[in-house]
Formats: sequence, C-alpha cells, structure tokens
Amino acid sequence: MARYKHIDTNPRFLAVDLGAQLRPGTFEHAVHHLVTHELDLAAFDARFRNDVAGATAYPPAMLLAVVLCAYAQGIVSSRAIARACEDQVTFIALCGDTRPHFTTIAHFISTADTAIATVFGAVLAVCDRQGLIGRAMFAIDGVKLPSNASKHRSGTRTELAARATKLEAAAQTMLARHRAEDTRAVEPDQRTKETQQLAALELGAQQLRDWLAAHPTDRQGPTGGVRKSNLTDNESAKMATGKGVIQGFTGVAAVDAAHQIIVEAQAFGTGAEQECLLPVVTALAAQRAADTVITADAGYHSEANLAALAAAGVEALIADGQLRQRDERFATQDTHRTKPDPLHDKRDPDATPAVFGPSDFTYDPLARTCVCPAGNSLYRKGTQLVIKGHIADRFQGAKRDCGPCPLRAQCLRTPDRTPTRQVAFFTGKTTERRDSHTARMQRRIDEPEARARYARRFATVEPVFANLCANKRLTRFTLRGRAKVDRQWKLFCLVHNVEKLAHYGRIAA
Repeated sequence: MARYKHIDTNPRFLAVDLGAQLRPGTFEHAVHHLVTHELDLAAFDARFRNDVAGATAYPPAMLLAVVLCAYAQGIVSSRAIARACEDQVTFIALCGDTRPHFTTIAHFISTADTAIATVFGAVLAVCDRQGLIGRAMFAIDGVKLPSNASKHRSGTRTELAARATKLEAAAQTMLARHRAEDTRAVEPDQRTKETQQLAALELGAQQLRDWLAAHPTDRQGPTGGVRKSNLTDNESAKMATGKGVIQGFTGVAAVDAAHQIIVEAQAFGTGAEQECLLPVVTALAAQRAADTVITADAGYHSEANLAALAAAGVEALIADGQLRQRDERFATQDTHRTKPDPLHDKRDPDATPAVFGPSDFTYDPLARTCVCPAGNSLYRKGTQLVIKGHIADRFQGAKRDCGPCPLRAQCLRTPDRTPTRQVAFFTGKTTERRDSHTARMQRRIDEPEARARYARRFATVEPVFANLCANKRLTRFTLRGRAKVDRQWKLFCLVHNVEKLAHYGRIAA
C-alpha cells in the first residue's frame, strides 16, 4: 500500500516576513506603494488633535490601504474588514498586525469628508503622469444601486400623514378592544402579544409625526414637481431599474477612452439621469482638453443640457431617443421586438384587445374631416400642428357622441377614465428647419464619423460598471446620506483606477 506524508493543517506559529506578502504586480502592492510614497494624505491629519495629549491614532495611510484592498475583494462590512485584518495574511501585512477595531474602520469611512476626493484627484494625477489618460473622449454613464434605506418608508407628506392617521386609527381600535376584553379572561400570552402590537402601532405613528414635523416641506424636483421623501434616508430616491423599483442612489462615472480610467465619480439621489450630466461635466473642467469630446446616452439628453453645453463650449455627442430609429442598421428591430419571449412571455393572454387605430377612422385630407367607426364626426384641434417634425391633423370626439357610444370599450384604452377619443393623421414632414440644440445634435450625431465615435462610448464605460458591480461585488451602498454614499462610490472608483495602475502603470518594486 502506498505511503504518503502527513499534511498537518493545525494552527502553528510561523515566522512570516510581512513585507514579502505584498508582492510586486499585485493590487495590494500597488495600493501600499501609492499610500506610502505617492499620495499626500495631509488632508486626514486635520481630523486628529493628539499632537500633545491623547492616545496615538491609526495611520490614515494604513486604514486607506486596508479599505481599498477590502473593497477590491468585495468586502464592504467594517466587521468583515476587521476580521480580515486578523485572519488573512495580506491584510495582516497591510495593517502591520495592528488589528484595527471595526468601529475604527467604520468611523474612518464615514467621516473622511473631502479627504477621499483629494485622494481620488491625487491618484488621477499619478495616472496622468504615467500616460494613462488620453483625453480624446470621456464617456459618461451611471448605475442605479439600492442603498441602506427602505423603499416601503417612502411617500409624499400627504401620503405619510395618511399613513400616520391609519396607524393611529388602528391603535385606537385595538385599544378599544382591549378595554372591552378587560371584563373577561384572556390568555396571558395573547395579551402580551397584543400589547406589543399596540406599542408598535403607536411607535410607528409617533415616528411619522415626528418626521413630518422635522420636514415641513416636500422634496422638489428640477421642474417643481413633488418627489417622494424617505424616512430612513431622505436624500435617496425611489427609482425604476431593470430589476424592479429600488430605493437608492445613482453612481455616475466619467471614463476616459484610452485606458478606461475613471476621471470623475459622483453619486446622486435621483433616478433622472438628465440632472446628473451638468454637475459631472462641470467637475471635468480640470481634466478636459480643448478637443475632448463628452459622450453620453439618451438618458442624459435634454434641450436644456445641450444648451448649457453649447454655452460652455463643451464638445459633446449625446444621443436622443430616436437615434436608433434613424439608423439603418436597426431597421428590422421592430420585427424582433414583436416576437414572444422564448423564456418567459409576460403578456396576458386574456388582455383587452387593441383599440381602434387611425386606419379604422375615415379621414379626408382635402376636406380635413374625420369620421369615427361609429359614424360620428370628430372636430379638428388646432391648425398647422407639428409633432416631432411631422405635420399633423389632430381630431377629437365630442362628449355627447363618445359618452353614450356603444363602441367605447373598443375605441378607448381606459373607457372609465377617458371621456373622448383623439386621433392624429400625419401628412408629411415640416419644411421648417428647426434650429434647436436638439436638431443640431441630431444632424451632427447622424454623420458617419460622429456615429462611429459615439459607438465607442459603450465599449468605454460599460466594462467599468461590469468590473465594479460583478468583479468587485458592488451591489448596494451600505451608507446613508448623499455625502457618505458619494464617498463610498469614490472609494470603489479608486479601486478601479488603482487596479489599472497595477496592470498598466509603472509601480516601483
């Protein structure tokens, strides 16, 4: 029978050269070299007042290196980072076996303030010095991530006040039932459970009332509309994503096309990407060259944004919502969109059939009249209407005809809410040449050279988000408040940039 050496994996004391664990070429070595030799971390010194008295503090360089290496491995919890400093030899080497407490790590991350932004800029300077920033094109995009807030505790002030009233009414009903049951015997366990439920209802209602008193106004959108507030993090926002509605923040990054270095990173408490463009472009002023082109997808397109970029003299290529409709390469996309999903067709087979379309109406372009399928004449609305560059005749039915019409269910999608039917007929494109910023951007981005340049946007910015969200496991923000979330977003973007330096830069051995 073959004999083998015994492999003993029991704990033992070993002489370990901690410095040798940070091997050149690795991410940990790059981080250690940067925080030790390249970065000026004097901004962290202002947080301490122990130059004469008080206990010695953990060096910010060590804490920053530990946090960045932990984020690079998807370790975000301060407790998990503290355990890594006790169990993993790489982290033991980074912290010099000092074993910082998890509260120290959490306090460092949550109170770094503008120091993280200073470090982010210093790493960018190192990347620029080593020729990793080309400045030919910056691609801007964002990712929506949930945060440390509950979407079920969101609403306008009116909705939250109604919720508080409902909780108070439920508490009063339960209290009245308790008083009625005082005359008969009740199981002690049941009475204890009901008492706890009553206390929870009263506490929830009081928390809502206190929050409403502390926030006398609703959140306002850029156009003056009311935005839903949130009790746990009022700077976060409820936003729709491909995986459902979340309560969180949008992390926006501007990525250079040369080596995919993130040149600007900001977090916003809104799901409307149009609001995020101008602050990011403004922050890029120090990084842009005279010929730098800013690219962004249709989510950042608006007439106001284009006008602001034109006034600032910023060269930009920002797609509009109709870009693919004008591209001959996507001429057959509607054919594929109408096909059922082979994995899961969510369409209801018993759904209401489609309503009457314009082809079901009798339209006379010469007399400019229209008759509905029920035989009633519709009256024309407006003259010389232009809808998205096309001349149109729009018609609307009269209430006296549409109200009692037996074909309402076939003519209106929501017959219980819509009083009358409207229909439009397009007679051709307008000959008037629009000179809006949107029209000029459409004409420019439709040029073959500009379209080829814009096509590089996807390959520039999307792999960055794939690296952060998939490889670095950034699936949610763990902090609350825009300032802290922005700090955490910058830390993850720092991880990406340091990783680029480790792969493409020149880090001393």
